Amino acid sequence: MADADLLFTAHRDGVFRYLCRIVGQEDARELTQEVFLRVTRAEVPNTDDGGRRAWVFRIARNLALNHVRDDRRRGTAVELTDATAQPTQALGVALREALGQLNPVDRDVFLMREAGGLSYAEISFACQLTPDSVRSRLHRARQQLRRALSGASERDSFWR
Repeated sequence: MADADLLFTAHRDGVFRYLCRIVGQEDARELTQEVFLRVTRAEVPNTDDGGRRAWVFRIARNLALNHVRDDRRRGTAVELTDATAQPTQALGVALREALGQLNPVDRDVFLMREAGGLSYAEISFACQLTPDSVRSRLHRARQQLRRALSGASERDSFWR
């Protein structure tokens, strides 16, 4: 139990930020609780801190993928645009839309690195990819997001 408490304290914020970008803030709260509930029920791997963090993010990723899949089956749609959005909200909307356009694995790699702060080795473990594949997917995701967001900023230049 002490290991689970330490993992919760050390990784709850990163897991929450990662899940927020995939499922939204409300669902991320519930899924973060579910992640650490599963951590307390499971046997924590006997590895270094990086390996444990990657293990926690693998649980988070699997729960997020299941959640997204189940929402699609139910036909739940999230409205990403708001006509009254302020400039920072518009950028957030554009980012969510751009993330939604990414290949799901590329999106996971990007979010684990940027929102979760995982190393390439940890992402490699969590997503079951080689470190070289993580690097190339991260590079591709960053390029696609730059293109998408530069297009959004040009379209929304009236906000400035």
